[in-house]
Amino acid sequence: MNFDPDDLQRALSKAWSPSTASQWTANNPAAGQCNVTSLLIHELFGGDLLKTPLPAGDHFYNRIRGQRFDFTASQFDQPIAYADVPTNRAEAELGATGDQLAELRAAFQRHRPQSG
Repeated sequence: MNFDPDDLQRALSKAWSPSTASQWTANNPAAGQCNVTSLLIHELFGGDLLKTPLPAGDHFYNRIRGQRFDFTASQFDQPIAYADVPTNRAEAELGATGDQLAELRAAFQRHRPQSG
């Protein structure tokens, strides 16, 4: 699978649901999806897991080929002042269950862009 951020964003937006994060709403589908989404992107494309401390808790996202990708930034009303603190899967997994990751993985596979 090619790393095309726009295609990935579209597929993720369709894959998110209440089964992938309890904070999901139809008006804000990215809400609460940062842990599970960053874990899936890390699993599929490698790179680094990063976090930024926010008042509501740590926000997780990815760095791939030296560039920051935050596929769940749309959940916030204001731009994030990113701190880009390196983190790891174990820490990101504290905010996502194995079932949520499995559900996102399966839904993403159904919605992901098909190559060739």
